Amino acid sequence: MRTVRIETEYIKLDALLKFAALTGSGGEAKALIQAGEVTVNGEVCTMRGKKIHPGDIVALGNEEVTVE
Repeated sequence: MRTVRIETEYIKLDALLKFAALTGSGGEAKALIQAGEVTVNGEVCTMRGKKIHPGDIVALGNEEVTVE
């Protein structure tokens, strides 16, 4: 599991996937989110604009990222 530090109150899910290099582009992030491939705190999330806050855990495939 990797840790990603953000300097703001939150980051949107699609932006986090790109920022953490889990996807190569925003379009790829959008497609994976809509396909139900991404989980937030263990639950599938299909909202690409979901606000991710410090302490949240985002997973895509075998990759897991903790936001701090």
